Amino acid sequence: MKILVIGAGAREHALLKGLSADPVRPELHVAPGNAGMAGLATIHDVPVTDAGGLVTLARSVAADLVVIGPEAPLVAGVADELRAEGFAVFGPSAKAARLEGSKAFAKDVMAAAGVRTARARQLAPGAEAEVDSALDEFGPTWVVKDDGLAGGKGVVVTPDRAVARAHAEEVLAAGNPVLFESFLTGPEVSLFCLVDGETVVPLLPAQDHKRAYDDDKGPNTGGMGAYCPLPWLPSDGVERIVDEVCRPVAAEMVRRGEPYSGLLYAGLVWGPEGPAVVEFNARFGDPETQAVLSLLKTPLAGLLDAVARGTLAEHPALEWEDGAAVTVVLAAEGYPAGPRKGDAISGLPEDTEDAYVLHAGTAAAGSGSGVGSAAPEFVSAGGRVLSVVGKGADLAEARERAYALLEGIELKGSFYRHDIGAAALEGRISL
Repeated sequence: MKILVIGAGAREHALLKGLSADPVRPELHVAPGNAGMAGLATIHDVPVTDAGGLVTLARSVAADLVVIGPEAPLVAGVADELRAEGFAVFGPSAKAARLEGSKAFAKDVMAAAGVRTARARQLAPGAEAEVDSALDEFGPTWVVKDDGLAGGKGVVVTPDRAVARAHAEEVLAAGNPVLFESFLTGPEVSLFCLVDGETVVPLLPAQDHKRAYDDDKGPNTGGMGAYCPLPWLPSDGVERIVDEVCRPVAAEMVRRGEPYSGLLYAGLVWGPEGPAVVEFNARFGDPETQAVLSLLKTPLAGLLDAVARGTLAEHPALEWEDGAAVTVVLAAEGYPAGPRKGDAISGLPEDTEDAYVLHAGTAAAGSGSGVGSAAPEFVSAGGRVLSVVGKGADLAEARERAYALLEGIELKGSFYRHDIGAAALEGRISL
């Protein structure tokens, strides 16, 4: 089996690691990939939104399955182009990917499906004069979102009206619609669901940590770490999310003639009435994927292939390892605003089954780069440089293993959060 993975981050590295362990031993390719993936897959220098180049690549490697990692190619219709050429693709169509690409579209789908979510108001570019009236309508904690793709960094949640106004005006000035939402209270849940039409299969629930610094301080980022499963979630929590959110949305997409196929990520808040949607993503989330896939025992290649070929309903139930997993992101100095690049990374440890490093924003700095060669040297090449994954019998052991590995890695000016999963471990999350 030959599989082409599209993407270049730690999420795609996690996908390749899972696929490489599959009993079918697939031949793996990745585009554009990063230097840390060289031992798992053949790297091809093709941009993620170059549909023509990706079709040509898929044809040249005779891909049996194409797995699309990031949101940008999905929203741009790369999955449609590949399907039109006869390839099996894991990832939704451009129309279905609007669940992530347009928050207003997602709100419309949720309203039709009867899914609980925040009240919202959208302003289009040119409506700057209406910003203050929208701010009057919401608050005292304002939620202001760029109604488009922003890599997890286009959202401001603040009690400061001036900060909320400034973000709204910045989004409008960039030519994008802006969305004002009511603030939802409660702990956050990330639930990934494999979706094939109206068939919905949930993965383990996880929790992301979006703020840059400990104690949820600092700016929003693409995610600084995650853990799974969630010890504080009710025993019927996943079932409720699937029944109250994911299945109704999948059914509504079928009703609209735009059936969903791929991974639907529901970002939720568990409030007084149960789950309410904050946002949808049309793909595996980063960094939750790194933790969730580390505990999956079911062979990944066959699972993703079943979704791509419309046979998910026939696939056996998923199997999971017992225990917990934690991923912690090592970020470059200046992230998320202006990360430093080109700094040497040292102290990278040998991977073990229970603790290992996944590459995100790295590039090769030495001559060795593949299996059988000298160990490669790496430099930073992005904001989120590495994801360190730890697994254990429980959350405490998983955290201990992740942080023990991370402490030995050196990158000038880098930082990471020290509290990933700590609130759950210490019993500080309640419903």
